[in-house]
Amino acid sequence: MKVALATVGALCLLALLTWLLLSGLNMNSARFDRELKALGDFTRFERGISREVLTARAGLSRNYDGLVRLADAYDETLTRLREATASNPEESAAVEVLAARVRRHQELIEQFKTKNALLQNSFAYFCLFGARLAASDDKAVVVAASALAAAMLHLTLDTSAAAAREVEAKLEGVSRLQSSPGEADSIRAILGHGRMLHDVLPGVDAILKSLIAEANNREQDASLASITKRQLDARALARRNRLLLYATSLLLLAGLVYFGVQLRAGAMALRRRAAFEHVTASISTRFINSRPDDISGHVESALQQLAECIGADRAYFVSTAKSCRWAREGVGFPQGWPDLALKSVSRFDRDENGIICIPRVRPAHGHGTMNLLADAGVRGWLCIPALAGERAAILGFDVVRAGDLIPWVDFPLFRMAFDAIANAVNRVKLEQEKERLQVKLQQVRRMETIGTFASGIAHNFNNIVGAILGYTEIADARLRSSGGPAASLAEIRRAGERARELVGQILTFGRRGEGRRERLCIRALVAETRALLAASLPSHVKFAVTEKTQTTIVWAEPAQLQQVILNLCNNAAQAMKEPGLIELCIEAREIAQPMRVGRGEVGPGRFVIVSVSDPGAGMDDATVERIFEPFFTTRSDGNGLGLATVREIVEDHGGAVEVQSAVGAGTRFDVWLPSVRSNEPISVQHASELALRGAGETVLVLETDRRRLLRHEEILAALGYEPVGFTKSVDAVAACRTARARFDVALVCHLPGGAALDLAAALHDAVPTLPIILAAPSTAELGAPLLVDSGITELVHHPLVSAELAGALSRCLAASFASGSYSYG
Repeated sequence: MKVALATVGALCLLALLTWLLLSGLNMNSARFDRELKALGDFTRFERGISREVLTARAGLSRNYDGLVRLADAYDETLTRLREATASNPEESAAVEVLAARVRRHQELIEQFKTKNALLQNSFAYFCLFGARLAASDDKAVVVAASALAAAMLHLTLDTSAAAAREVEAKLEGVSRLQSSPGEADSIRAILGHGRMLHDVLPGVDAILKSLIAEANNREQDASLASITKRQLDARALARRNRLLLYATSLLLLAGLVYFGVQLRAGAMALRRRAAFEHVTASISTRFINSRPDDISGHVESALQQLAECIGADRAYFVSTAKSCRWAREGVGFPQGWPDLALKSVSRFDRDENGIICIPRVRPAHGHGTMNLLADAGVRGWLCIPALAGERAAILGFDVVRAGDLIPWVDFPLFRMAFDAIANAVNRVKLEQEKERLQVKLQQVRRMETIGTFASGIAHNFNNIVGAILGYTEIADARLRSSGGPAASLAEIRRAGERARELVGQILTFGRRGEGRRERLCIRALVAETRALLAASLPSHVKFAVTEKTQTTIVWAEPAQLQQVILNLCNNAAQAMKEPGLIELCIEAREIAQPMRVGRGEVGPGRFVIVSVSDPGAGMDDATVERIFEPFFTTRSDGNGLGLATVREIVEDHGGAVEVQSAVGAGTRFDVWLPSVRSNEPISVQHASELALRGAGETVLVLETDRRRLLRHEEILAALGYEPVGFTKSVDAVAACRTARARFDVALVCHLPGGAALDLAAALHDAVPTLPIILAAPSTAELGAPLLVDSGITELVHHPLVSAELAGALSRCLAASFASGSYSYG
């Protein structure tokens, strides 16, 4: 009985609700619907016309077919509105207002089509000729073209008067360019199209603004208000309230059901997210606790775990440096995959998280991007890319068998897994780089040991060579200029000088620290070196110098840079078996960013480039890789230190050396040196020493080794001086204090540990007017202030050479005579 009553009540309630619904129906609803649909279509097509116009203005439409179709539909919709509202004068008047706006729109659209076609054509040619000028070798042309392109881009975004004036200024700048005949046509073309764009762009934007201003909803709102007015009068307030209550009750019921389903789905998603985060955390922990050798295996295990979360059959991590893969049993990787995925990933669309997710691959016709996946047997694809140039990498998952990717997975979470795997792979790479650097460090230390060892040997050998040359000069002075003994002594002297040159190269190669440097004009140094080369180059070799700049000032040690130029030119001459020309070019270059030169990096800043080119036999790549190694040589009579010394000196001056060579095509060395900006004229003056004889002047000689002291005394006696030798510094200082006017010059020879400077300072304190000459094997670490404080007047090389010593003595005595402190003892 209760069930029957409930059923009757439900039926009554349903009947009541149905009656309320039917009583609220409007008999004119069909015509009302036609009017609203026509009005909605009118608004939609009007917006579509605006969208097509904007698309055509942006250059994204190749033709106006879409715009023409929308305009025809626009007119057809207006006709439908007129037919539907013909029975109501008020609505017909509102429709005629819309018709007037349609006519205005059609006029503006025709104007836009004409001007926009001209605009797009000029844009295409402007870009074409702008690209040609941007590739010009003339920097001024490139700068002007780039500035014009930037101004034109600004005009496309802002057609104000200021932007137009800026384009006019850039056009005027391009028109004043002095260009080659090959670029003149491009300049005229870009000027013509640029002026066309300058004139047309504002007009096109004005049309667009008019269209946008016309496209308002006032007339549509008026028509809609007129159409709905009659319908609103037919509705009763009570019936509308009942219908609203009925609809609200249904909505409430639907809302309850919907929110219940959403809550259940949210709870399940949270559980799955927590499970995936646990997997990711375990992967990261495993990588942290792994040794570098075990990381590759852990990466494959991580790929397997991640693939099982989304039902994938293959997983891979591919970067420019490493590739790791995993596949289910019975599933393989086709040839070229997944390397092809890394190369093609940029062709796929990504979501807002930068992830590519294709649950089901549907191949397209032709050569679409989906065909790449289909050819690799992929039915569903998830890819997490990171495109960063040389560090580009992807984490990919392929569904190969039947089925799609599991949809419930929160795919952005895979970005965390990608970072964990990428960091692990980078860790392996860093470990390998660490090992490589350690090997390189060991090699550098070995080379440093070789340099130190060679320098120690060279210092001792230098004393032996000095003795040979000294005694040779003494013997030569006692013989006649002709005859067999004199010729033999000449040969001994030449061999000794060659040995001394070799010792000098070894000392330069093994030297550490910075020598006495000064502002140096490379042009003047090359001019001086050219005179030296003229006497040493073979007769079949010519030498030419080209200067492309006047600013060639560097901060350097003159003797070392001269040695660099001499070594390069001598190597070039030795590489030329046939008559030819050695070209030395001097130019300046300013770079804004660091630049790789040879094995080093220079810049930014201004540099002087000294290039030495020869048309010799050239070198293969294997030889070029080793030419700067110490003691490596391709000549039987070479010592392998020339180019090693060149690079050592140049890099010590903050520069770099680059070599370009090919077998049969000659060789070119480029020496980059940091330039110093200076307006002062700087020249290099290294006059050759004249072996002037003395007139019996007394020279104090301090040498701790008695045998070398006797040799030095014989050299001074042969030069016409009266030597007084001392082996102990205390005796020398005491002799000076006892008889201040006894000595005309003091010669202090090399003492270990810098004691020579201390002794010179003691002699200077005893006799402040006494000129002091310091003989040292290397003066690279002796700065000018230190020498002045010690009272040093001149520097000569140790062991002594007669010509150099005679010049130093002559200058000291001349300076002493000029100052009035010369003694006539």
